Amino acid sequence: MADPQALDEVVTFTSELIRIDTTNRGGGDCRERPAAEYAAARLAEAGLEPVLLERTPGRTNVVARVEGTDPAADALLLHGHLDVVPARADDWSVHPFSGEIRDGVVWGRGAVDMKNMDAMILAVVRAWARQGVRPRRDVVIAFTADEEDSAADGSGYLADRHADLFEGCTEGVSESGAYTFHDGDGRQIYPIAAGERGTGWLKLTARGRAGHGSKVNGENAVSRLAAAIARIGDHEWPTRLTPTVRAALTELAALYGIDTDLDDVDTLLGKLGPAAKLVEATVRNSSNPTMLDAGYKVNVIPGEAVAYVDGRFLPGGEDEFRATLDLLTGPDVDWQFHHREVALQAPVDSPTFAGMRAAVEEFAPEGHVVPFCMSGGTDAKQFSRLGITGYGFTPLKLPEGFDYQALFHGVDERVPVEALHFGVRVLDRFLRSA
Repeated sequence: MADPQALDEVVTFTSELIRIDTTNRGGGDCRERPAAEYAAARLAEAGLEPVLLERTPGRTNVVARVEGTDPAADALLLHGHLDVVPARADDWSVHPFSGEIRDGVVWGRGAVDMKNMDAMILAVVRAWARQGVRPRRDVVIAFTADEEDSAADGSGYLADRHADLFEGCTEGVSESGAYTFHDGDGRQIYPIAAGERGTGWLKLTARGRAGHGSKVNGENAVSRLAAAIARIGDHEWPTRLTPTVRAALTELAALYGIDTDLDDVDTLLGKLGPAAKLVEATVRNSSNPTMLDAGYKVNVIPGEAVAYVDGRFLPGGEDEFRATLDLLTGPDVDWQFHHREVALQAPVDSPTFAGMRAAVEEFAPEGHVVPFCMSGGTDAKQFSRLGITGYGFTPLKLPEGFDYQALFHGVDERVPVEALHFGVRVLDRFLRSA
């Protein structure tokens, strides 16, 4: 990209978006509208016609379409969320909503999740407007609300109520992929997401006989719940390899010159060293107890006890997940989904994946691109309701020792200026050729 203004703008936009506090505390406590208006204004300056859409006042989404040169081609969705998770200023080296640029780094909540990508999108489409560039296929841009909670006011609302704005979109690109992973042995790996585990947040309820804390009680709801939680926490889920994870392990094994024994995945992971982090969370389902709520006085046995579990299931693994939870909770504890979203699988042999790979390799020829499956989830889950296949592609070239994954929802979230420049160049290259 021969456009120095775009390189300046991506840094400015990242910083200014961070300064707009869009903290999502859950339960509807968020207001994305100022950030949405900011993004819409930048798009309008590029000659686009963004629309602002709300299910709930203040919970604003932005959608715009860049018309391609081939009207017969499938459209591509390019999306990023505007909300961020909470941050306590006392914990940070800089104020989390300062957007401070210091020593070549942009600091603040959202710097990697994901106002950096929002800024890249804005910078690229504005550069196209200045240069008179049009992509081959239509590119639909969506900046969403509420990704950090239920997405009910964001991508879920857009998919359910405004599907017409995404007409023709068959594939989507968003967060959490194409960043530099340093393996500690000189290799630079760029994982591109081609799948997500499903979300199965669970509410467990145990009921029993209320009574005095000094009496024998064989129907103690707290004991029943504790036993079920212990079983869930101790459960070892079996290995289940999806096509994306198989491809990831195969490519990583080839990179390291290791025999690809997919019948003994744990041994294979052990041979991959730090690179195992890219896949180890996605070779099986998971269920982690996270919250407990029981009782109101130490000498009173309550009649009910409640717990919550963060469950995740692989593509194709939901039936096993449900059946296993039935067994682990047992006859005295009921469970239901507190929040559920589908698992996703995207082909790694598609022209789109090849285009993302080529774009990264052009600007990071020393890098090794591999597919991977996200352990968590993104707005791609909601957009999949429209038949849109989702990939994770937020290109960043990061220095060794920069722990990208730890900064998601972490303290002192930040992104190097050079990483943003790399991202703009790679995203522009990919979108022009998509």
